[in-house]
Parts: sequence; structure tokens; C-alpha cells
Amino acid sequence: MLPLKNMFLLTVGMTLLVLYFVWASQLTEVARRFAHQENVFMCHITLEDSRGKQFTGLPKIYFVTPTYPRREQAAELTRLGQTLMHVPDIHWIVADDNRSCNAMVVKLLKKFGIPFTHIASPMPEVYRKASIVPRGVANRRAALNWIRKHAEKGVIYFGDDDNTFDLRLFEEIRDTKKVSMFPVGLIGDYAVSSPVLKEGKVVGFFDSWPSKRKFPVDMAGFAVNVEFLLTHPNATMPYKAGYEEDHFLRSLGLTLEDIEPKADSCTQVFVWHTQTSKREPPTIKIGSQLDTSLKDLLEEITSLGMARVSSSSGVKSYITKDGNTKTL
Repeated sequence: MLPLKNMFLLTVGMTLLVLYFVWASQLTEVARRFAHQENVFMCHITLEDSRGKQFTGLPKIYFVTPTYPRREQAAELTRLGQTLMHVPDIHWIVADDNRSCNAMVVKLLKKFGIPFTHIASPMPEVYRKASIVPRGVANRRAALNWIRKHAEKGVIYFGDDDNTFDLRLFEEIRDTKKVSMFPVGLIGDYAVSSPVLKEGKVVGFFDSWPSKRKFPVDMAGFAVNVEFLLTHPNATMPYKAGYEEDHFLRSLGLTLEDIEPKADSCTQVFVWHTQTSKREPPTIKIGSQLDTSLKDLLEEITSLGMARVSSSSGVKSYITKDGNTKTL
């Protein structure tokens, strides 16, 4: 009987061990999927154009802007929005790296009168721990998915909120049949990134970081026809910093012969990478009750994410009058 009992206990133990490993494996897989999961929240869509601009019937430009919370966010979206106000037939897709819909962003976007879609598309947590964080990928992937569901024709352009644009760029890209390309200023060691042409055809690329990329171009240096995108349902961007553009264009099956050079045969610059120097929002110490316009001003810059106010810590603040200062 004893050997039989031992055999029974051994069988039960082995079964429990197997069940444990199966459970642990499933738990690990669930955790892995959760870490890579893309959560997209649709915040606001408006198709109304209240700028008073006459509809021209030109191909619509879907202008995709990835953004993220920081003290410069409102300023840079304002600068970009006031550029886009001059562009007819445009739909602005603003995808925010935020776990929830930012009321400040929606309020700001409504001021421009431009048709827009506001999406909250936070980066999956696993990629935030990467040695080089692939910023903007989740945002652009969310925008591409939105375009696939809501657009049938037009042109897609990826424009960051810290870039600067010549209005001629929008005129140039509207007739893109597959993929158009053009120079981008203030990029890398050459201060420019661009296709190189010979006899009107693209024969290579001038970029200071080639890194074995087939298409060593900047995100701001190309536009894609919506119908062409829709013929490639699996085309997307990878979470691989520095290779987002290259892999996306490869996934479209693009060849050098397909590229449509713009900007006077790639000899002019209509877009620049004017990145703003980033700083953490300061905490301003206000130890007294305010009864002046400063109270409303501080509430405004707090709502815009530019600063924080604290009664107990932070940068000392003063009011100055006639050369004399009073601590707040």
C-alpha cells in the first residue's frame, strides 16, 4: 500500500507542478500583452470648419500631430494651429501621449476653427523603459487607424508640433499620388535631410545618419496618398526609435521610382525641425492670498501646463514696484 500511496502523492505533486507552470506561463503572457497594449481614447471630433474659408474641393490634407504634456505644449500647438488656419481643406489629427483626454488641448484646438480629431493615445508602458524611447509612434499609429476608418482619399502628412512650416508645403503635397518627398531643414550634422535627384529622379539620400536605412528621411520629409495607404492594410510604424520612417515606407512597398520629388526638385526647404528647448514646469511658491490679476494669470498658466503653484514649496515669488520687492 505504501508504494501505491507514494505513487499517488507523486502524481498529484507532478500535476500541481504542471498546473503551476501553465498558470505562470499564462500570467506572463497576459502581463506581456498588457505591457504592449495600445489604449486609444477618442476625445473629440469636429468636421465643422468655422474659419470662413471657402471650400476649394482640393484633396484634403490629414495633418497628423503627435504631442505630449509639457510646459511648452500649449505654446507649440498655438503656433502650429495659427499656421494651419491659413490652409484650406485640412483635417488636423492631434494625438496626445496621455492616459486621458486633456481638456486644455480640446479647448485650445477649438479656437482655430479647423476641423480636427483629438485622440488620447498613450505609449505602451514597456516602451517607456527603452534606452531610446520611440516617441510619437503610438500617436501616429492611432492616427493611421483613424484615417483608415474615416477617410477614402486625400493626403497624409506627419507634422510635429515643434516644427515650422512654409505654407507652400501644403500646396506642394496635395497632388501626391503615392509618396512625395522633400528636404527638411535643421536636421542632423548636415542641417538638412533630403532626397538627391538626377535628371528628375531620386537616386539617393543626403542624411547625416544613414544607419543602413533604405529610406533615410525625416518624418516631416514625406507625404502619403490616402488611397495608396489603404491598398496596404498592414502598413504601420514600428516601436523602433530612429527607424519609424524607414520601416513605415518599406511597409508601403515603396521603391525609389515611386517617389515624387517636391520643393523645386528637392532644392528648397519648406519645413524645419525647430525643436524647443525642453524644461520642467516650475513650481511657484505663493504663500499669501492674491487679490490681483496675478491670481487669474497663475490659474491660466497652470491649466496650460506651464507651471504649478504651491503654498509651501517652490521658487520664491515677488511683486516689484518702484524697484522694491514684496514676497508673495
